[in-house]
Amino acid sequence: MKRRELIFVIGAICASVCSAIDLRLPNKKESFHFAVIGDTGTGGRAQYEVAAQLTQFHNVFPFEVVLMLGDNIYGSEKPNDFVQKFERPYEQMLKGGVKFFAALGNHDDPNQRMYKPFNMNGERYYTFKPRDRVRLFSLDSNYLDRKQIEWLEKELKGSDSDWKMVYFHHPLFSSGEAHGPAEQLRKILEPLFIQNNVSIVFSGHEHFYERLKPQKGIYYFIQGGSAKLRIGDIRRTPQSAKGFDKDNSFILCEIDGDEMHFQTISRLGDTIDEGTIHRRAVVTAK
Repeated sequence: MKRRELIFVIGAICASVCSAIDLRLPNKKESFHFAVIGDTGTGGRAQYEVAAQLTQFHNVFPFEVVLMLGDNIYGSEKPNDFVQKFERPYEQMLKGGVKFFAALGNHDDPNQRMYKPFNMNGERYYTFKPRDRVRLFSLDSNYLDRKQIEWLEKELKGSDSDWKMVYFHHPLFSSGEAHGPAEQLRKILEPLFIQNNVSIVFSGHEHFYERLKPQKGIYYFIQGGSAKLRIGDIRRTPQSAKGFDKDNSFILCEIDGDEMHFQTISRLGDTIDEGTIHRRAVVTAK
């Protein structure tokens, strides 16, 4: 598809998909705004529609960071694929200075870590601090070797940030029928999260949205439906607080002091989940 034709298609998508903006977050100027997307890199219509909706919300809720939860580029990973499956759908946000921070999914070539717009700085796992009180940790859940575990434990213990949030591809808790929870990863990671006061964990992989009830004080979100969708895949489980597998979606988040407000929005602009989370209290060793 030629660039002029693609611009016309994107414009048509935005006109048909982007309705009146229904923003429910406080949207305070001094708070930390970010967005979460997952399983995005198809280059298909659903990705472009979600991207158009996300762009519209960015116009009124100026998030500075987007977390990408893996499966960032499906299929071929030639230079033009990065254009079609990342640069063009999120073009306006990239031009506006929004930074995307990627985690690797099971469909991703590890060499994506060299792609500068993913801000991985050549590493499979990394950490960054967008605000004084906030630190994020990106993991490679495809290959959780001892070196990565030791790195994570050291970084978590060494961080004095009030808000510690971790994101990676495979969910530790899930009501999905097709995949379900990554129980072996959970055995390794959950104790580290508990011991080091992690408040929020984001994962993808399941092609839907789910918010789990707090597990030992930690909130887990799944957002793997920002381009792909597995309709009717969420089972009824006692761990699930909210699930949505009827359409594609993304999450907007705002950290204001000791609270994180979130709003999950569908491809059509409908709010499908919202709420406020209080950060975990610091636990000191006896």
